[in-house]
Amino acid sequence: MHILVTNDDGVDAPGLLALTQAMRALGDVTVVAPHQNQSAVGHRKTLSEPIRAWEVHLDDGTPATAITGSPADCVALALLGLIERPIDMVASGINNGPNLSRDVTYSGTVTAAMEAVIEDVPAFAVSLDSRERGADYTRAAEAALLIAQRIAEHGLPPLTLLNVNVPIGPVKGVQITRQGRRKYVDELIKRLDPRGRPYYWIGGEFPTGDHSEEGADLWAVANGYISVTPITMEMTNYAALDTIKGWGW
Repeated sequence: MHILVTNDDGVDAPGLLALTQAMRALGDVTVVAPHQNQSAVGHRKTLSEPIRAWEVHLDDGTPATAITGSPADCVALALLGLIERPIDMVASGINNGPNLSRDVTYSGTVTAAMEAVIEDVPAFAVSLDSRERGADYTRAAEAALLIAQRIAEHGLPPLTLLNVNVPIGPVKGVQITRQGRRKYVDELIKRLDPRGRPYYWIGGEFPTGDHSEEGADLWAVANGYISVTPITMEMTNYAALDTIKGWGW
């Protein structure tokens, strides 16, 4: 197989190196990643400015391509011809921090995988439930290889990716999960620049959520399981169609 590895933490991130090394057990690996951290950029696609790309090397000497765009741009450029060899699978991560519940709409890690499945390439995103700089990515890399092997063996439904979250402690096993209920506690922070003009940060605490809902991704990771959630790009709310049709159009 030929596997494209990308991320949103940047080409120098240790999680990217761990994922690259893990994917070598399954086939040839090509790395295309943002040249700097692109966390929480969502499914941004660069259309109004040029994207630059150049060769770099990971810490183990692996050649990689760094680009000035987003994680989704990394996948788009690779599939559009930046990488001449056809790509069989896209692996995105390993993210420093979880991507659970509605985090998938913000996450550059997950939306890189979304870009792949839009182009009919099987993909998964993997994240570690830790924000420590020196986190150990060993278990997450092992989980990524397991996921990639299962995808290679069974395939995925159209427009579907797997969102994988790995607990930081001992792993009890794998749970196939649904999205849980996340709670965001963002805060608008207003400050003044040296000329007295206001500027703003979106701050606040890390998001929380309902960890008691068995079968959900939040519950699984909190209880020591690797959470594997199928995410579909078919976003139509079919249950609401008849209701909205009855609004008297």
